[in-house]
Amino acid sequence: MAVGARAGAHSSALTLRVDTSRGPAEADLVVPRAPRSLLVLGHGAGGGVDAVDLVAVRDAAYAAHVAVARTTQPYRLAGRRAPAPAGHLDEAYAELVAAVWAEVPRRLPLVVGGRSSGARVACRTAVALGAVGVLALAFPLHPPGKPEKSRLAELPTELPTLVVNGDRDPFGVPPASDAVHVEVRPGERHGLGTDPAGVAEVAVGWLVEHGWAR
Repeated sequence: MAVGARAGAHSSALTLRVDTSRGPAEADLVVPRAPRSLLVLGHGAGGGVDAVDLVAVRDAAYAAHVAVARTTQPYRLAGRRAPAPAGHLDEAYAELVAAVWAEVPRRLPLVVGGRSSGARVACRTAVALGAVGVLALAFPLHPPGKPEKSRLAELPTELPTLVVNGDRDPFGVPPASDAVHVEVRPGERHGLGTDPAGVAEVAVGWLVEHGWAR
């Protein structure tokens, strides 16, 4: 796995080019002074890392002393909108996490997450990656209009998990459990674009609650 890096506009920002086993991928990493944890986020199926909720969470978490990486899957970097198979997504994400973790102190607690498809990837890989928690934005419980095709089993039950969904999301809202806290945002649809600052506030509050931010 080859990794290259180019500096961003700020000295604490890097874009990592990662040659995963599923093709070239990227991770945009920002590292504050004295980070309390590392948060690695994935994008939605047809979207990218500039989704408003991902950017809002990145900015708020960085301000709360969290190193944050937004990862771009190989298929999106290649310009394709149709997602790769789940196994390919999980494999590339795991390699992206490893590349990012090599850029920060390994002692930092790892929190994995993302929006929609990226949230599913994070949920599926969290335990194997050694994550301490999962941040799932707009977790797509089922395809629109097909509640019988539930993805509830993908939510980890052994790790603290925060799900942030809109009450108007056509992909549904998963139920809470002992490990899974569900925050339902009024008036939001799947994009969580009405109040991204509010979404970020909830996410950072959860990170602070667990000692992964301050």
